[in-house]
Amino acid sequence: QVQLVESGGGLVQAGGSLRLTCVASGSIFSLNTMKWYRQAPGKQIELVASITSRGSTNYEDSVKGRFTISRDNAKNTVSLQMSSLKPEDTAVYYCNLEQRPPSFYTSVVYWGQGTQVTVSS
Repeated sequence: QVQLVESGGGLVQAGGSLRLTCVASGSIFSLNTMKWYRQAPGKQIELVASITSRGSTNYEDSVKGRFTISRDNAKNTVSLQMSSLKPEDTAVYYCNLEQRPPSFYTSVVYWGQGTQVTVSS
């Protein structure tokens, strides 16, 4: 089992910055992908950014140039540095870890409980 705990959410004015952090614990294998998703009220959940254990990153178009995902493999943490925040970034942000344990044919996905980010105009 894997547990994910997010922190760092809060209320910020438009143009401000926040840093989200997710700490993973449990049975974590060396090859995995960690992601940040978000869900705004009344909207579907969307992938914000992802990073593989080798450091390859991807971003949703609306956050490119404003958000930076990073990870520390030794500490099993992933962070999301968010800058130039906009009211439309308001959402609950979820940490996600995907890995394929040995002898498994498919990946297993774990989710954190979410952290609220609110950007005021």
